[in-house]
Amino acid sequence: MNLNKTLDDKSYKSVIRAWTMYDWANSAFATTIMGAILPVYFATYIASGASVPIWGNAVAIGSLIAALLSPILGGIADFKASKKLFLGLFAALGIISTALLFFATGPEHLTLTIVLYILGTIGFAGSLVFYDSLLPHVAKPEEIDKVSSRGYALGYIGGGLLLLINVAMIYVGPSLLPNMPNEEATQLMMRLSLASVAVWWAVFSIPLFKKIKEPAAMAEASELGQNSVKVSLQRLGKTFREIRDYQDLFWFLLTFLVYSNGIGTIITMAAVYAADLGFGTMTVLGTFLMVQFVAAPFALLFGKLSKTLGNKKAITLSLLIYTLVAIIGFFMTKDWHMFALGFGVATVQGGSQALSRSLIGKLMPKSKSAEFFGFFSVSEKFNTVIGPAIMALVTKLTGNVRFGIISLVIFFIAGMLMLQRVDLERGARKAKAEDDLMIVVE
Repeated sequence: MNLNKTLDDKSYKSVIRAWTMYDWANSAFATTIMGAILPVYFATYIASGASVPIWGNAVAIGSLIAALLSPILGGIADFKASKKLFLGLFAALGIISTALLFFATGPEHLTLTIVLYILGTIGFAGSLVFYDSLLPHVAKPEEIDKVSSRGYALGYIGGGLLLLINVAMIYVGPSLLPNMPNEEATQLMMRLSLASVAVWWAVFSIPLFKKIKEPAAMAEASELGQNSVKVSLQRLGKTFREIRDYQDLFWFLLTFLVYSNGIGTIITMAAVYAADLGFGTMTVLGTFLMVQFVAAPFALLFGKLSKTLGNKKAITLSLLIYTLVAIIGFFMTKDWHMFALGFGVATVQGGSQALSRSLIGKLMPKSKSAEFFGFFSVSEKFNTVIGPAIMALVTKLTGNVRFGIISLVIFFIAGMLMLQRVDLERGARKAKAEDDLMIVVE
């Protein structure tokens, strides 16, 4: 059921802006917490040494918990029309956990930092399940690629803007505190940067909750009047029993699980990888800033590119570029290498993610969008479970972090090969047939 069939053009655009603003809001967590400042802060002030294995395991644990919860809660949200409620609860968990990172000040807070990061990751990842599940309801079918890409573009700009502010705080702030030792002042600015993410996330989430209506629940006649948890579990069981009928949807979920492991690992582990190679903080943060602002227009470009190449070819192109990035990253030694590779990642990062999100939206029944985006979350969040864990293991076994980055090539190559088996038209027909069996629950 599309929420905007009866909206005029102005109202429709307002709803789309409200939906995409959540990408702007939560992407601050991805850039400052997951990507740039917290990993550097963790390696410098908390772990005080080789941080790749510790950080990789923390990323994996948080993502695993979120992934396991997502399908069950998604089924409940579909049946009880509570997508926005669950989105709000997970966002609140992420916001509060992120704010509390301000109080992690040294090695004695190693456990606290890891626990808060895991809780923040659960909140971030869990909220995205229900945010993404609204996409096929708010966007017109012919605009789903465009809207998804616009969300990612705004996310990169919003996350990049706050990161720019944070970097300015870190490098200019200490000079404004002449009575405080420089190292102590720098650490304070980094802690304030972490706390700023919570404020940013909370404030810019407001438009979504004000502008977007909760999609109506849809159910089969036999499900009416039953307990929501029971219905959710029954739906999951039915989905697994009929998995062959959803062959294209589930093959793509498996395909996405494979190639997104490479993407997710690059996103979450790049900062600690560079730090362990001896690259300076300014180089790392500067690269992340460049990625954010370069990625925004390229995300929009991929939204348009999908109309000429199609989703599959556009995603395949992005995976080919990622493969080259991982190979060249093995030989990275100079600062300009870091910036060049960051630019390469920026050209495909937003596009690959946006088109993957919209492709899954085309293959799933709208009546079960939260449930199936829950499965998408399992694939998506395992990209920061398997990939970082493998990178940490390879690094530990070889004693060389460079072999960790080269191990990611296999995910991209396998993903390109598997993607060719997805039949989009057949999958879309199956999704429509499933929706035709449902009735709107008043």
